[in-house]
Amino acid sequence: MLDVAKFGKVAVLFGGNSAERQVSLDSGHAVLESLLRSGVAAEAFDPQQRSVTELVSYDRAFIVLHGRGGEDGQIQGALEWLNIPYTGTGVQGSAIGMDKVKTKQIWQGSELPTAPYRIVSKDSNLDEVVASIGLPFIIKPVHEGSSIGMSKVEKIEDFAAALAKATEHDAIVMAEKWITGREFTIVMLNGQALPVIRLQPPADVAFYDYEAKYQRNDVEYGIPCGLSPEEEQRLQALSLRAFQAVGASGWGRIDAMQDEQGNFWLLEVNTVPGMTSHSLVPKAAQAVGYNFDELCVAILEQTLTDAAH
Repeated sequence: MLDVAKFGKVAVLFGGNSAERQVSLDSGHAVLESLLRSGVAAEAFDPQQRSVTELVSYDRAFIVLHGRGGEDGQIQGALEWLNIPYTGTGVQGSAIGMDKVKTKQIWQGSELPTAPYRIVSKDSNLDEVVASIGLPFIIKPVHEGSSIGMSKVEKIEDFAAALAKATEHDAIVMAEKWITGREFTIVMLNGQALPVIRLQPPADVAFYDYEAKYQRNDVEYGIPCGLSPEEEQRLQALSLRAFQAVGASGWGRIDAMQDEQGNFWLLEVNTVPGMTSHSLVPKAAQAVGYNFDELCVAILEQTLTDAAH
């Protein structure tokens, strides 16, 4: 039995200023309440309302800041400067993981399969984009999470509106080949890939979007995921390599697709995944015997190791 007094005073960092603030508040409150149930001396810390310099009075930090400022290396850098151990991925891996294009470039360089893409703007030659990645494709802001600003483009006429929606959130936008098939997520915890989860959004949504992730109750989560044991092991191994290739560590999530020919395609990495009632990390951890409170303590324990930041 772990002596939770070892943790000292813990700042649970959530809220922040990103487009994912509301999700972060939900995740953070869940983690905070869980740590308090376990007897940890945890306190809420919202960087939108307090100066990060106040973190000097804490022994360690549990980061549940989603999106920019929390998932992109900024808060990790501040914690490094203050010499405060923190959960999850370090500065470099966080910065890379938040950038969908940099992530893909590293995966391509590591010979890992990722869906083809092009960076696009209002000046893009759409005929070239379509010749390169085909139709349909999906438009994504490069530096956002939670499917914010994403749209499926089925015909050229849809492009301008999709681009306008994405550029509300980011100056850099990508078009990614649309993969028709099954969607999976693979949770990483302490160097292991947990059982794969299949995501089955309801038929009336084009993809696993923000609403499906956080607001609907009719998304199906498959554990077991429906893959053969050999396929699941292959996807787990692929995902672990992809996670480590970008420098991610501790805990996180890889999203992937399997096309109709059975090929796997890596989509993106999440280095500070959701921890809400709808979230996928608790579901995967439950499949290997962790309840939510045990999961939160296991993540916090990462800050006690010699390898901690």
